[in-house]
Amino acid sequence: MKKLPAKKRSEFSGKPKGRPMPGNMRATLGRLLQYLRPYRLRLLVVMLAILFSSGAAVAGSYYLKPLFNNYIMPYVGSQNPDLSGFVALMGLMAGVYLLGTACTYLYNRLMLVISTNTLAQIRQDMFAHMQSLPLKYFDTHSHGELMSLYTNDTDALHDTLSMGLPQLLASAVTVIGVFGAMLFLSPALTLLVLLMLAVMLFTVRLIGRRSSLYFKNQQAALGSLNGYVEEMIGGQKLVQVFQHEAASKQDFNRLNDELCRAATNAHTFANILMPVMGNLSYIHYALTAVVGAALAVGGWLDLGTLAAFLQMTRQFAQPVTQISQQFNNVLLAMAGAERIFKLLDEKPEFDEGQVHLCRQDEGLFWQMPDGELRPVRGEVRLRDVAFGYTPEKEILHGVSFYAKPGQKIALVGSTGAGKTTITNLLNRFYDIETGSISYDGIELRQITKADLRRSMAFVLQDSHLFSGTIRENIRYGRLDASDAEVEAAASLANADSFIRHLPQGYATPISGDGGNLSQGQRQLLTIARAAVANPAVLVLDEATSSIDTRTEALIEKGMNRLMEGRTVFVIAHRLSTVRNADAILVIEDGRIIERGDHADLLNQRGRYYQLYTGLFELS
Repeated sequence: MKKLPAKKRSEFSGKPKGRPMPGNMRATLGRLLQYLRPYRLRLLVVMLAILFSSGAAVAGSYYLKPLFNNYIMPYVGSQNPDLSGFVALMGLMAGVYLLGTACTYLYNRLMLVISTNTLAQIRQDMFAHMQSLPLKYFDTHSHGELMSLYTNDTDALHDTLSMGLPQLLASAVTVIGVFGAMLFLSPALTLLVLLMLAVMLFTVRLIGRRSSLYFKNQQAALGSLNGYVEEMIGGQKLVQVFQHEAASKQDFNRLNDELCRAATNAHTFANILMPVMGNLSYIHYALTAVVGAALAVGGWLDLGTLAAFLQMTRQFAQPVTQISQQFNNVLLAMAGAERIFKLLDEKPEFDEGQVHLCRQDEGLFWQMPDGELRPVRGEVRLRDVAFGYTPEKEILHGVSFYAKPGQKIALVGSTGAGKTTITNLLNRFYDIETGSISYDGIELRQITKADLRRSMAFVLQDSHLFSGTIRENIRYGRLDASDAEVEAAASLANADSFIRHLPQGYATPISGDGGNLSQGQRQLLTIARAAVANPAVLVLDEATSSIDTRTEALIEKGMNRLMEGRTVFVIAHRLSTVRNADAILVIEDGRIIERGDHADLLNQRGRYYQLYTGLFELS
């Protein structure tokens, strides 16, 4: 055997790694901030702009004190006052406010750019991580629920990062700046501010705690509703054929009502927060005015200080109210972020394989960890395999059989007997619990999943096509296939004829999962896709179930050429398609009850005989 140096193996590196599922807003926000680290310099500019913007607002209010004390009050009753100082101060105030406005525009613009790029990275990480997840994850989560992560949850995050977060930071800086100015102007009135601040914070915490729970329920209900809508749209033909419209409406109304209740509860608490905070700010302003007037009458406070302090009272209450306004959006975004991070925390498909597939001039070889090359022959052996999708229910019970290189093995039996489960184990969509599966004498777990699946091709009962041209869909089986190889594969599957009769031939665009093609034509394309992959092992799972008898006869010769020299596993209910198999395995309740070729099984006059002669129906 030839020797090659062992290849370097890449490891999956997701973002972020090793982080626990956030259990509260603080942890989720902290994890979200990790995505903002690449924009540290821009965020520094944002913080400086927020400081200047908030500082300008505080300074503008503070200038009311000298405006009243130095100009307005001395000018009362004056016949010819000198307004030059007054105009200069007004000009200074206008310049300060203009600076604050420019800074506000700057940090809002920067945060819009940062949030857009951050959400693009989050979506990229989600999609990349989804590609590494086991098939079991997608079996247990609806398409609508997953799509909700990319739409509703990311939209909520974008709104919070672009508007909510800078608003919260600006409000916090303003509150601190105004509080410092208040403390400098009048410590006595500032004590009243602290008392009202405590009342406001208690109110926010009391209402926000309930609102956070309901926002999580709202996001979950929204995902369920999206999943149901997507399912109904995809199966609308069946809905109408079986006259299931009324029942579909009832199910939709039930899910919609659940979403309505969750959203109503969430927004009830969120929406009452703003008016409650607004009324508290009015009470605060009135109390400050009364106490300040009393201090001014008693000579403890001048009118300029009182005017500036009252203006700052509004400035102090306004950011707190804005925080309450943004609070529901933040809760919604954090609920969505938790769902996103839950996806990112899902354990990727574990791959301990060290054996790789390599292509040489002589053909395909398995590259062992020590560099040894073994030819890919397609020998598959199962020994006492037991498996269940859930621990509570075992599907396969001690299944053992082998396929020699180039053999055609047929799996027949009732629906739910475990035939498709066996093929799912061959390509390691799922891993077995007990027993062993070997491929060319190599334990299946030792082969990397990518290379294992690259050596196989599947033609499934459901023919799924992607948006693009017919040529691109066939080339999906092997991305480096040339145009000539694509057309040769189509000819092998007897798809070339109908393709060339289409208006644009191989350049014909496919839309809506191949809605512009017949079911038989779609199935022929999936067979051509498998042919261009040139696999060592071919799995046909009800591959001709959607093709009529005439079309099946047309592709039989091509299928025979495709199967020549390859190990083939065929799952079929139509027993006429498996008569020429080298071995037929009859599976019932997860066990192989009969095995042999067509003639042997007929002579046994057992279950296969009953199935073939129609004495026992496949059900």
